[in-house]
Amino acid sequence: MTELIPSFGGFAFTLLAFVVALSIIVAIHEYGHYIVGRWSGIHAEVFSLGFGPVLFARTDRHGTKWQVAALPFGGYVKFLGDANAASGKDAAAVDALDPEERRRSMHGAPLWARAATVAAGPIFNFILSVIVFAGVMVFSGQASNEPVVGDIRPMPADMQLLEPGDRILSIEGEAVETLVDVFELGRTLEPASALSYEVERDGQTLTVDANFPLIAVVESVTPRSAAMDAGLEQGDVIRSIDGAPIYAFEQLRGAVEASQGAELALSVWRDGEMLDIALAPRRMDLPSPEGGFETRWLIGVTGGLFFDPEITRVGLGEAITAGGSTVVNVVQTSLSGLWHMITGAISSCNLQGPIGIAETSGAAASQGLDSFFWFVAVLSTAVGLLNLFPIPVLDGGHLLFHAFEAVAGRPPSDRAMRLFMTIGLTLILSLMLFALTNDLFCP
Repeated sequence: MTELIPSFGGFAFTLLAFVVALSIIVAIHEYGHYIVGRWSGIHAEVFSLGFGPVLFARTDRHGTKWQVAALPFGGYVKFLGDANAASGKDAAAVDALDPEERRRSMHGAPLWARAATVAAGPIFNFILSVIVFAGVMVFSGQASNEPVVGDIRPMPADMQLLEPGDRILSIEGEAVETLVDVFELGRTLEPASALSYEVERDGQTLTVDANFPLIAVVESVTPRSAAMDAGLEQGDVIRSIDGAPIYAFEQLRGAVEASQGAELALSVWRDGEMLDIALAPRRMDLPSPEGGFETRWLIGVTGGLFFDPEITRVGLGEAITAGGSTVVNVVQTSLSGLWHMITGAISSCNLQGPIGIAETSGAAASQGLDSFFWFVAVLSTAVGLLNLFPIPVLDGGHLLFHAFEAVAGRPPSDRAMRLFMTIGLTLILSLMLFALTNDLFCP
């Protein structure tokens, strides 16, 4: 039993992170429907966070019942005249309403009010994402482009390091003007155990020896990757691969690519101890800078400098603009990935289901609050985008019906709506089953 406790702890943490992330996203999505509906004169009878047996409920002064249910894997707003959580029409109930009450129902309100209420859910998801992205940037700051050493990361005792506050003027005789120059030299210089640095320190110019700038340090670990499964952690320093010493992250990248999936034996420094970790790179599909995707062998880590650059504060306006750009990038990458999966250009295993999303949320939470909230923002964008797909049952399907009504001058018949809803529900359940199959059987 004691051997099961760590596994249970990991499972419980993963489940908790998933429930928290999903609850935040669902609550904001449904609140968008609720508040815009209220502003538009549509009465919400029930606002539910979760499904199934009700654990807690209260009715507010507007007559809306707010409840928390036992199954915290979604939520809904049931408006006056709705037959179910998917906003199907209760024809008998709507027909029994007087004209004034019918105006307050989802199915008797003007077209503009219904369309605005439906669209508000995904829009609020996008707004949440922008706010969270911006908040993480404001809270964490961003690296200055000045080539100045901030904090020194914990490193093996035999490494030769610079000092906090050093301004790097050149590396191996190559002039350095910005932090970008340091990264570029870290990719182009010949890997070595130490390089010659010219630095400005306390008003003096000194020449010192220090480690290669882009050493094989783990800056971050990709959730559900070979590195995470093998136990690599942020801050680990990889000293050798298959017994051969490495001094630069580019050497690690080259060894992973050359392995073509064969197992690699890593010697890793962590908090003063040396560990032996074996892992096999996996084929992964990544967005390419030119657009589209490229397939590469990866272990799932990013590298960094052996020091932390100076951090500068990010203004609120700049952060919001950057947050909006990040949302647009997530949408574009998601649509591109979906198209490439449909056409067979990349593996359909890139589509994750609830198990994969839960594991990713737990992994993100384990790397810190900023990583977790960043994941929440990405997932919120994905949920908003998914809900805009023109599939009956989803918000996009309802908007499609509203567009038909705007053009034809009348809504689809109740019989047609029931048929479309059945088709849409079948499509969604099929997609969920396919994604769940990916979670269980994809490598």
